[in-house]
Amino acid sequence: MVKVLLIDDDVELVDMLREYLQGEGIAATAVHDGEQGLAEVLSGGYGLVVLDVMMPQLNGLETLRRIRMKSWIPVLMLTARGDDTDRIVGLELGADDYVPKPCTPRELTARIRAILRRSQALGGDEASSLLEAGQLKMWPTQRRAEWKGVALELTSTEFNLLEILARHAGQAVSKKRLSELGLGRPLARFDRSIDVHMSKIRSKLGLLSDGRSHIYTDYRQGYRFIKE
Repeated sequence: MVKVLLIDDDVELVDMLREYLQGEGIAATAVHDGEQGLAEVLSGGYGLVVLDVMMPQLNGLETLRRIRMKSWIPVLMLTARGDDTDRIVGLELGADDYVPKPCTPRELTARIRAILRRSQALGGDEASSLLEAGQLKMWPTQRRAEWKGVALELTSTEFNLLEILARHAGQAVSKKRLSELGLGRPLARFDRSIDVHMSKIRSKLGLLSDGRSHIYTDYRQGYRFIKE
């Protein structure tokens, strides 16, 4: 059973979420500050972290930054509703997705399940073999990727999105489709999550020999992976 770590200083809320998750068959542990949460993450044994942005002392964004220095465990951020700044910064620091607070236990559980489901292979028998697109190699069942022969460090969501683009190399994939397949949720109006994730992937792949990005933005069509 995958274990989920909840890091939030709202003791009452976290206890409620933990009990609900356990009732849904998801083992959950709760801690109430960033320092303790960081230590728990690095101790291993967890499959996903739910991390609140607003915490005293070590806040959620700094906790996430420190987690990403050592681990690529999937991280779901809890952000204040309407606070786009925290949302974007969290994604830029390596969060896989976010849920605005206040949220219902059912909504959070659905998002956790979506991330866990997509942290596995996306495609049955097709995903059991090596996927190659130009200088990109991906092993979906192992959640492993190489770029130009060098290991490519990706968050779970980045891996999902790049795998989708690689499987459709040379073709535009809409943001709506990317959100549904890569994040496991419908694309919300004004949602910039896909754009931020694509920016992160671009920076990790570098540029084509002619100076263009390997991830091309097709106006009103979506994103396209360009093989060199």
